[in-house]
Amino acid sequence: MTPLREKMIDAMLMRGFSIRTQTSYLSAVTALASYYHRCPSRVTYKEIQAYLLYLVKHKQLSPSSIRLYFNGLRFLYVNVLGWSANAFLFDLPKRKQRIPQLLTQDEVQCIIQGSPDLKQKTLFSVCYGCGLRVSELVALRTQDIDIDRSVLGVVQGKGGKDRHVILPHSLLAMIHHYQARYTPKYWLFYSVNACRALCVNSVQRYFSAIKQQQKIEKEGGPHMLRHAYATHQLAAGMSLHLLKQQLGHAHIASTYRYLHWLPNESLSLSADLLAGLEVSHE
Repeated sequence: MTPLREKMIDAMLMRGFSIRTQTSYLSAVTALASYYHRCPSRVTYKEIQAYLLYLVKHKQLSPSSIRLYFNGLRFLYVNVLGWSANAFLFDLPKRKQRIPQLLTQDEVQCIIQGSPDLKQKTLFSVCYGCGLRVSELVALRTQDIDIDRSVLGVVQGKGGKDRHVILPHSLLAMIHHYQARYTPKYWLFYSVNACRALCVNSVQRYFSAIKQQQKIEKEGGPHMLRHAYATHQLAAGMSLHLLKQQLGHAHIASTYRYLHWLPNESLSLSADLLAGLEVSHE
């Protein structure tokens, strides 16, 4: 490991960056060094701009991917090498503003009820019923279920923050039945090896297969269930501030984004959907 790489890792650790962020930032810096065949500390400002243009013009990366590279490089040059933050300004392609496709409650019910077994049915019910990110879903432990208070503990969610999410009673009953059937010891949703948590890729594969089976053609992965939860709850009258807490947003502006679905949607209480779920006895 080079001294510069170690210094960058130490700087990210001190700021509490997630492993995923660390990996992305290091990959961006490594790619730049490989492109110019020299240490990043010897790459000039003009060369960085030329490299970003190369990513757009020749690699044809999306605006979001370009910004990921930019953020990794910016962290190195500003926070590690001491460049002025005001000087680290580059022309970047604008991100396209698109409204993701929203699942209706009927479609959510099709996904949950169309799941091939109790494990997947519970998995997607928890994802939707608590508005979880997929990374938070697979990281759930059995000890995170607080039966007495009917809450779910999300430990170290995005941004390294803990939070509690309200558990509907119908969902709590489903989880209890799932635990009795599958007897998870540590991870609530475990892999083939019971000592390992289910991976994100597995959840994505399950979701894609169910969508295809149910003939749901809207684009998106399991994160669609989180979007659906947020929008359905707002339509049902949940306050933005409570929804912000439920979703684990750092800023209320992130929660406001879900309002763009409401004018054209007539949605009933999402808890009614969960209450209507059948707990199958496999």
